[in-house]
Amino acid sequence: MKQMMKDALILFLITLISGAALGLVYEVTKEPIAQQEQKAKNEAYQNVFEAAEDFTELTEETYAPDALTAFVKENGFDASIDGVAQALSGDGSVLGYVITVTDHEGYGGDIQFTMGVAADGTLNGISLLSISETAGLGMRAGEVLVPQFAGRQVEKFSYTKTGAGSDDQIDAISGATITTNAVVNGVNAGLLCFQEKLNVTEGGAANE
Repeated sequence: MKQMMKDALILFLITLISGAALGLVYEVTKEPIAQQEQKAKNEAYQNVFEAAEDFTELTEETYAPDALTAFVKENGFDASIDGVAQALSGDGSVLGYVITVTDHEGYGGDIQFTMGVAADGTLNGISLLSISETAGLGMRAGEVLVPQFAGRQVEKFSYTKTGAGSDDQIDAISGATITTNAVVNGVNAGLLCFQEKLNVTEGGAANE
C-alpha cells in the first residue's frame, strides 16, 4: 500500500513538473511565434498590395469572418472569408483592402488565397496560400489563373474555354474547369464583400 502511494506521488510530481515546463516553454515561445505568423501574413498581404506601407486587421463585428462568410453564403457562394485588412499608406490613409478567401469547391479540396482590392475597385491581384489540386492540371492555377486577375476593375468575373474577350473574363485552365470555377467564385465572393461591406462612403465604419 505504501509503495502504491509512493508511486502515485512520484507520478503526480512528474506530471506537475512536466506541466509547468510546458507552460514555461509556451510563455517563452508564444510571442516569437505570433511575430512570425504576423510577418508571414504581412508578406502575403504585400504580395497583393505592394503600394501599402502597413496593414490593419478589421476587428469590428460587421467585418468578422463569421459575419462575412454568412453574407457570401447567403449570396450563393460556397466560400469563407477568413479575414479583412485595411491597406494603409505611410500617412495612414486607406488605400484599399486585403481579403483572405477560402473557396470550398476545388477538385482536391479548399483553395485559399489573398486578394488586394484598391479603393476604386481595381483588383491588384491574388496570391495563392493553399491549394491541393491535380498536378499538371489544377495545380497550374498559379501559373495560368493568378496573372489574369491583376489590374482588373470589374464587378465580377466569369471564365471561358474559348479565349477571354473582355476584362471580366478569365481563360480557364485546360482540363481543370473545376479548379478554375473555384478560384473565380472565390474572387467573386471577395469582390462582393468589397462592394457591399467595405466600399462604404467616406466617414463610414470601414474608413474610420
